[in-house]
Amino acid sequence: MPDFQTSFYFSLAIGNDSSESDAAFQEVSGLNAQLDVEEVVSGGENRFKYRLPTTTTYPNLILKRGVASAPSPLVAWCARTLGDGLASPITCKDLLLSLLDKNGQTTMSWSFLGAYPVKWAINDLKSQESNILIETIELVYRYVSIADPRAKPR
Repeated sequence: MPDFQTSFYFSLAIGNDSSESDAAFQEVSGLNAQLDVEEVVSGGENRFKYRLPTTTTYPNLILKRGVASAPSPLVAWCARTLGDGLASPITCKDLLLSLLDKNGQTTMSWSFLGAYPVKWAINDLKSQESNILIETIELVYRYVSIADPRAKPR
């Protein structure tokens, strides 16, 4: 019987400096890749179009978590990147998302290379509700490298 992975136990490391880890997220989305295709018509062939591969595209990585009062290297990075209005160079960082087993050991991981924040938002403030304030951070990246034991050649 297969040992199915759970999706609720994960960690996110920011950059190569462990002091910049800021990983208490309730949700991470945007974990997919898509190979784009270009359709080419061949002269005289009307039954089909050739569909040729072009580039791999990746959606934005979206992180969601409750807002805490503790200092956050991730929020500081967002503030520098989004608040400067391109007055200073954007700092790209590598991110490592690790899926963990019940013992805290990595079972799969995704390395997002050359990431930087493009959006920061918090949910609506409502005086009628007492929900936890959630912040959403959206990042773009150059490409993703996946360490998945299922993909090992046989």
